[in-house]
Amino acid sequence: MTAEHILVVDDEAIARENISWILEEEGYIPTVVESAEKAVEILSDNDYALVITDLMLPGMSGLELLEKVRTSLPTAEVIVITGHATVNTAVKAMQKGAHSYIAKPFDIDELKTQVVKALEQRALSVEVLRLRKLIAQGRQDLPLVGESTPMRNLKKKIAQVAQMNCNVLIQGETGTGKELVARSIHMLSPRSSERFMAINCGTFTAELMDKELFGHEREAFTGASRGQKGILEVADGGTIFFDEIGELPLNMQVKLLRVLQERNFLRVGGTKEIPVDIKVVAATNCNLADEVEAGRFRQDLFYRLNVVTLNVPPLKTLKEDIPVLVGHFLEQYRTKEFSINSISQETLDILMNYSFPGNVRELENIVQRALALAGGTEFTPDLLPSEVYKSAGQTPLRTLEEVEKEHIGKILSAMRGNKTKSAEILGIDRVSLWRKLKKYNME
Repeated sequence: MTAEHILVVDDEAIARENISWILEEEGYIPTVVESAEKAVEILSDNDYALVITDLMLPGMSGLELLEKVRTSLPTAEVIVITGHATVNTAVKAMQKGAHSYIAKPFDIDELKTQVVKALEQRALSVEVLRLRKLIAQGRQDLPLVGESTPMRNLKKKIAQVAQMNCNVLIQGETGTGKELVARSIHMLSPRSSERFMAINCGTFTAELMDKELFGHEREAFTGASRGQKGILEVADGGTIFFDEIGELPLNMQVKLLRVLQERNFLRVGGTKEIPVDIKVVAATNCNLADEVEAGRFRQDLFYRLNVVTLNVPPLKTLKEDIPVLVGHFLEQYRTKEFSINSISQETLDILMNYSFPGNVRELENIVQRALALAGGTEFTPDLLPSEVYKSAGQTPLRTLEEVEKEHIGKILSAMRGNKTKSAEILGIDRVSLWRKLKKYNME
C-alpha cells in the first residue's frame, strides 16, 4: 500500500517534531510547517490524505485553515489538536468538518488511532467520489448497465434525485432492476458512506414486519430475552429501500407514515421515541394510484412517498442495450470452469427479437443457464431456453436422450403407468425399460 502524505501544522517546534516522529514510525510521510499560511501555500503540492493542525496559531487560525482544506482538498480529513480544549471550540471544529478533536497533552495511542480512523474515512470518501464519477459518466462497471437513450435519461434523473433529501418512488415491471436504481441513488447521495438497507414488503407478515422494521425491547413478546435494533435504527443516516411497497399491510402503512412525518419511532414494546434520519426509496410493480382508489393503499402515504417518481423502462424498450447486458453478465458470472468468449449472430438476433416478459432478470438467468450448459466458448442458439428459441419460430435442437425420455414419458402416461404394456409398445423388454427409467430419474 502506498504511504499516505500527512500535513502537520503547529507553531510549537517540539510538537511538530513529536507528531512527525510518530507518523514516520507508523509508515506515513509527514510534512511539517509552523503556520496556517504556509500550509495553504503547499496544499496543492501533494495529495494530502490528512491534515493535523493546532487550533490556536499565529495569524490564520486552525479553524480557518480547516475551511481552506475543505475547499482545496475535499477528500482530505482534518484532525484538530490544541491545548485550548473547550466544548465550544470542539463543536465548531466538528461543525466545520473536522474528523476528530484531540486535546493537548495528547496520548500517543489516541493520536495513532485517530489517524487510522481518519484515513479509513478518507479512503471511503475517495471510493465514493470515484463511484459517483463513474455513474455520472455512464460507465459499465456499476449497477446500471446500458447506453440507450432511455437509460441515459434515467441515469441523469438518478444523479439529480440523489442530491435531494426527499423520498423517491421507483415504478417498473418485475425484473427491470428497481433495486439497482435504488442502490445507484444511494451511491450518488451524500449518504453514500452510510448503510443501504433493502426490505421486501411482500415477504413478511405484519407482525414480522413490525419487529424487523422497528426492532423490539427486552421481553416485548415471548422469547424476546434481549432487545434488538430494527432496520430503521441500523440504517440511521443512510437509505432504506422498501421493495414492493404496494404489498405493505395497511396497519404497517400507518406506522411507516408516522415515521416519515415525525422522523421518530417506537420499538415494539418500547415507550421511548427514537429519532431517525433516513432517506426512503420505495419501489412497486403496480399502479399505486389504482391501489389507493381500490382502498388497498393509503392515499396520505402515497403522497408522502411520491415526492419524486422514477420510471424504470422494460427491457423490450431497451433493445440496443441487450448486447451490452449479455456481455456484462457473461463477464460477471464467468469462472475458470464455465466461460463463454463470444456470442453467435443467430443467438443475438433471437435475443434482440425476444419480448423478455421477465425483463433484465430473465436475460441474466438466460446467460447463467448458457454458461452452465455450454460445451464450448461460444453462446450458440441451442443454449437458449426452449421458449426463447420457439419465439423466433424455430424448434430447439435436442439430444437423443432428451427425445427418448420425452417419448417414454408419453407412452407411460398413455398406458397409465403399466410398465409391461409400455415396454411392449416401445419394443424393449421390461428390464431395459426399468434401466431407462432409473437413468432418467423416472422411477
